[in-house]
Amino acid sequence: MFELIYRFDPAGAEVPRMPQSAEEARLLLMRGNSDFARMTDSRTREMKSCVIPFDPRAFGWGALDDQAPIQAPFAAILGCADARVPTEMIFTKGCNELFVVRVAGNVLGQECLGSLRYAVMHFPKTLKLLVVLAHAKCGAVTEAVEIYLQPSRYMEIATNYPLRAIEDQILIAVRAAAMAIEVIYGYDVLKRPGSRAALLEAAVILNAAWSAYCLRQEFRQDFPNLGVAFGAYDLLSRCVRLPLSLPGQITDEEVGLFAPPEDVDGFRELAHRICRGSLIRGLLGVD
Repeated sequence: MFELIYRFDPAGAEVPRMPQSAEEARLLLMRGNSDFARMTDSRTREMKSCVIPFDPRAFGWGALDDQAPIQAPFAAILGCADARVPTEMIFTKGCNELFVVRVAGNVLGQECLGSLRYAVMHFPKTLKLLVVLAHAKCGAVTEAVEIYLQPSRYMEIATNYPLRAIEDQILIAVRAAAMAIEVIYGYDVLKRPGSRAALLEAAVILNAAWSAYCLRQEFRQDFPNLGVAFGAYDLLSRCVRLPLSLPGQITDEEVGLFAPPEDVDGFRELAHRICRGSLIRGLLGVD
């Protein structure tokens, strides 16, 4: 059993210390997720609780009509709309700490990019980090994998522009994942029974890495100190990580938020690293 408690005390406001750099913001999110994963670990039987204090003024407590709280997020997160991924909760953050944009497949469409640009332009003093947060078993990525493996399915969404716009972006990552798997294990490996699951796991994280790369290219010239990171939320362990290891074997190396690849070679290196991991090998049934 566990309790996650959001606490604000009007008589004794606790103002959280704002990170002063992108790396500080990244570490703060990682610590928050570590606390959440540890607290929700089903292997521990004793009662656990986590108290998240925040300044009641950020909640609009006691404000007059013309004194709405001022936004002051330290990170902006592009996440999936999936209901199983409560962004603030998994990072144990409270009101007015994160600027969250959610869309199926955490794709970087025009509206999402516009929202993030708004955050970057309007909160330059507090905003230190942009994060792309994917998650395991993503439905939008699953559909893109099915389209890749059965191209005729694309006809089903060909005239559905809003849905097609999402899947077209994700197919870039699916193709990159498929190429890495085929190069490493051979061109017949995608005919194996576990290939769909393996392709899904690899595409989920590569899709996040691709969006993070695009965000860094978008902002690096005008905002060189703005950090960009990515990761995938594991629905079972509740850790944000790179999907390298089998369940129950997650290492410290793969837990956290990571910098996006610098170029094509870096993207290929990441794809190969993911696809050589024990998780993908296990799903494919190869040694």
